[in-house]
Amino acid sequence: MVNFASALRTPLYDLICQKTSKLTAFAGWEMPVQFTGLKQEHQAVREKVGMFDISHMGKFVMTGAGILPALQSLIPSDLARLTPGKAQYTVLLNEQGGIIDDIIVYDQGKNSNGHEQVTLIVNAATTDKDRQWLLAHLPKEINFQDLSREKVLIALQGPESISVLQPLIDEDLGGLSAFGHVEAELLGEEAFIARTGYTGEDGFEIMVSPEVGQQLWRTFLQKAVTPCGLGARDTLRLEAAMGLYGQDMDDHTTPLEAGLGWLVHLDSKGDFIGRSVLEQQKTNGVKKHLVGLEMLGKQIARHDYPLMHNGENVGIVTSGTLSPTLEKAIALGYVSPELAKIGQELEVEIRGKTYGVKVVKKPFYRSAHKPR
Repeated sequence: MVNFASALRTPLYDLICQKTSKLTAFAGWEMPVQFTGLKQEHQAVREKVGMFDISHMGKFVMTGAGILPALQSLIPSDLARLTPGKAQYTVLLNEQGGIIDDIIVYDQGKNSNGHEQVTLIVNAATTDKDRQWLLAHLPKEINFQDLSREKVLIALQGPESISVLQPLIDEDLGGLSAFGHVEAELLGEEAFIARTGYTGEDGFEIMVSPEVGQQLWRTFLQKAVTPCGLGARDTLRLEAAMGLYGQDMDDHTTPLEAGLGWLVHLDSKGDFIGRSVLEQQKTNGVKKHLVGLEMLGKQIARHDYPLMHNGENVGIVTSGTLSPTLEKAIALGYVSPELAKIGQELEVEIRGKTYGVKVVKKPFYRSAHKPR
């Protein structure tokens, strides 16, 4: 039985409880697992539109001068490429090149006071760790606000998301590219709206006050938007091969090992924490690769199941599920570079028995609806 005695609740908790009693403890929060059912919620996002309460995620707002240059020393991605209204998915690194967290950096340009403003969205389980790391490494002159418990964050996801959201605001969402974002009036209040998400579909993440967030949730329900829980969020992100922090990447995994080499811009930026380790890995290669896996039978590979080859343990499954869209069992896992080739057959050990699995190309599913 899950103990919710010390769990936090988002401002949408009461509205969520009106639709489901299937809750779980997640990263210190009491969150919905599912509403109508995992498969129905999953397919609603793939085919129409669904919404998630992601208010548990960390939300940092920084204002002042030189924010992006200061962040440059903490991440491997070149933020000089960013312009106001755009965002960068990236990772915070420790001295060993390990991933402290995967984050999104939103460049908001100058605010009404003429100060540079940047918003960071981070994982719920790492909010405290990330805040401490950032405050320890950013200049004291930068004003840092942690709005994690003060703001509602709703993810509206699916091919019909734009048709649901557009009538509520004046700005043209059609012109917003992937990872683009705007501040716009929504239900009488200025809202932060980003064309981002964790499902592999087109969609938006909307940050507002608790009062407007509750009103927005009700409005979406009236528009027949399907409420979705953590179960569908996990199957959707795994089909899109989006890593989950704490499972598919952690403090002991570098972005080059975790299949995030596209975030590492060694040639276009200067020094940053962990750079020397990544340079060595670029030169000498990595010892493990995160690969996509597809079961050859009906069994499902789960987190921490051993991967075998010729009777030897050669890796580990980090995430696994039965894909509702593909109707196949898929997984992510780490193996050596020699075994990371597409088509390589391995075995996964499940309760003392081994079953066939093969390395396949990522992502497992690619939406035709995502904007560029």
